[in-house]
Amino acid sequence: MNDYKVTSNIILHKRDTKVIIKKATKKLKKVRRALGDWQNTMYAHNKYSVLVCLQGMDTSGKDSLIREVFKDFNARAVDVTSFKVPTELELDHDFLWRHYIALPERGHFGVFNRTHYENVLVTRVHPEYILGERLPGVESIEDVNEAFWDKRFDQINQFEKHLAENGTLIFKFFLHLSKEEQKNRLLRRLRKQEKNWKFSPGDLKERELWDRYQECYQEAINRTSNSHAPWYTIPADDKPTARYLVAKILYDTLTKYTDITEPELDDEIKANLEAYKSKLNNE
Repeated sequence: MNDYKVTSNIILHKRDTKVIIKKATKKLKKVRRALGDWQNTMYAHNKYSVLVCLQGMDTSGKDSLIREVFKDFNARAVDVTSFKVPTELELDHDFLWRHYIALPERGHFGVFNRTHYENVLVTRVHPEYILGERLPGVESIEDVNEAFWDKRFDQINQFEKHLAENGTLIFKFFLHLSKEEQKNRLLRRLRKQEKNWKFSPGDLKERELWDRYQECYQEAINRTSNSHAPWYTIPADDKPTARYLVAKILYDTLTKYTDITEPELDDEIKANLEAYKSKLNNE
């Protein structure tokens, strides 16, 4: 699985968008059950949290991946947040605020469907959106320059480092979709009436900016993949394979944390277990 981890600068168009793993759906079922069991242990341990960040172009399969990978989790300990266009309340705070308040508590998984990286992706493709943040010193598009983006990347790296140092295990997955496969999926939304609601004419406008988005994704990944918060580029043209890869990477990495164990009963309770059983049996 290390083939998908970004440990040095990558050229995105040279990374695979399609890999087929045989019996990926069957393998996923086994891994996600094991992952669900591990989640229960982490919940009881209550010292770490896990943040799973999902990014990808429209139709890359984020929603269905969340549904399938986390199906066997205890619902009380996994929280999914989907970040849309910032609200007026969110724009009244710094760009990381809405992400910070959605972070998972100790013992919990948090899944970000689109993430804080939207602030160096969509806003980079459409820098005029930055003006809506009403930032001091940013009065025009000309102020949204390379120095601005350098600072924003630094802020994201500092944010993630702070989280990692305080017990959050961070995974960042880029669902790497080909332009041709996106076309097929958009056409499917148009052909199937029950899928029509997913389609927006805006999808086609953003598709025209495909190359620019790929440039921004590549730079964001290269500038923010760290040992404490690595990026993984997941081939996304085949959905079953993508789901299995994400689940397997999570499981293989998390189970290396051997300090995460279920808490032991204190000595007094252990010494009286038979007495407690007897009391219940004699009711």
